[in-house]
Amino acid sequence: MAKVIMVQGTMSNAGKSLLVAGLCRIFKQDGYRVAPFKSQNMALNSFITEEGLEMGRAQVMQAEAAGIKPQVCMNPILLKPTNHVGSQVIVNGEVLGNMKARDYFAYKKQLLPDIKKAFRKLEEVADIIVIEGAGSPAEINLKENDIVNMGMARLVDAPVLLVGDIDRGGVFAQLLGTLMLLEEEELAIVKGLIINKFRGDKSILDPGIEMLEKKGGIPVTGVIPYMELSLEDEDSLTERFSHKEKGNIDLAVIRYPRISNFTDFHVFEQIEGVSVRYVTSVQELHQPDLIFLPGSKNTMGDLKWMRQNGLEAAVKKLSEEIPIFGICGGYQMLGNQIFDRDSVEEGGSIRGMELLPIETSLEKEKMRSQVQGVINTIHGIFSELSGRSYTGYEIHMGQTRYEEDLSGNIDEKVVVTGERENIYGSYVHGLFDCGNIASVMVEALARKKGISMKTRTDMDYQRFKESQYDKLADTLREYLNMEEIYGMLREAQME
Repeated sequence: MAKVIMVQGTMSNAGKSLLVAGLCRIFKQDGYRVAPFKSQNMALNSFITEEGLEMGRAQVMQAEAAGIKPQVCMNPILLKPTNHVGSQVIVNGEVLGNMKARDYFAYKKQLLPDIKKAFRKLEEVADIIVIEGAGSPAEINLKENDIVNMGMARLVDAPVLLVGDIDRGGVFAQLLGTLMLLEEEELAIVKGLIINKFRGDKSILDPGIEMLEKKGGIPVTGVIPYMELSLEDEDSLTERFSHKEKGNIDLAVIRYPRISNFTDFHVFEQIEGVSVRYVTSVQELHQPDLIFLPGSKNTMGDLKWMRQNGLEAAVKKLSEEIPIFGICGGYQMLGNQIFDRDSVEEGGSIRGMELLPIETSLEKEKMRSQVQGVINTIHGIFSELSGRSYTGYEIHMGQTRYEEDLSGNIDEKVVVTGERENIYGSYVHGLFDCGNIASVMVEALARKKGISMKTRTDMDYQRFKESQYDKLADTLREYLNMEEIYGMLREAQME
């Protein structure tokens, strides 16, 4: 049986995902077989495993930190919000269906056997399992039949580390308030408190820590400094969305309400002199060097949103001067028409942006597969991408085809262009992570602007991420009491 430890937070974005990743890295460095686990994740950033199964990207990131391949048993339940009151429910990597929040709340207990089975499968390959909670364990309206916070901890007899975010203020109230709202049996399994994202002189914080330990009755296991890391985020609270500074090469990503897989663009952030800005209005768009239309969990709804707030018109006007690149849902938007005959999203049909000679039919069956190969011949500013190797994955609900007046098999094309050579579309997530594809694109944009900009053509994005995991682990070793954490590890006992 694997030993277990769990990280819960006082709120979303308290830093749970990174702390789990860091602990995974530390345990790996110390010679253990370690794996991450999150019973239920809510995120629009997802990944496709080798088996063609869908899981949250946060657990993929944590698996990378642990030095193992991602497996869907690390995240047996994934909720992908489709609107404000409902989500697509994915169980064991496959779509179960769309549910309203209230319906899922009543149904979720039936998924407990799936959670147990996934956890047991993970126990077969791991010495230590680091479990991540979701949101806060103090959400009293959600505690009934909980399967992701204290319910999960009690299921596997996991000691809990409770994390608060001091950078957002009120960390003492966060931690003490959470403890006050826990039941006695829940409180008994909280073994340590962590103050995360601290800036400044810790000696000034010490009186507060003393008070916290006295009133809460639980030791502070560590005060983690604010870390400048570039690792993948999983939800809409990411700080990336607030970056507005422009670099020598300015890339704009349209941030629609149901943006998904914005991890596609993280690699560009590692290139010196490049800015990646997420924009929600015409006023924020300005004059970038390239516009990305990212994936979407509601392609038709997000296209309507762009149409209503003027971003569609602005993008189309700018497309006469700069390249536009759509990925997945953004690729579908670039076409002439989107049909939804089976009411996968909103039903009916919608006119696309009419920048690519394609049309898309949304279908109930989700396309899920890892892909690799060579980029087809393309023209325009990114013509140098032709013939370059790529790997990635596809995850979409829809089939796209050329309209009848254009010959060629669209299925054979990784990147699709039309008569206009500056419009590009692809279904492949992770396309820009491959080799030096991102560098080639940036250098092409620089030449167009008439500026000299040499990127690292030998940049290995995976190697860069490995260095970030090591940096994360080094920081946690310095500021966490690892002796106490190792003392908390104990065997899980499934009911």
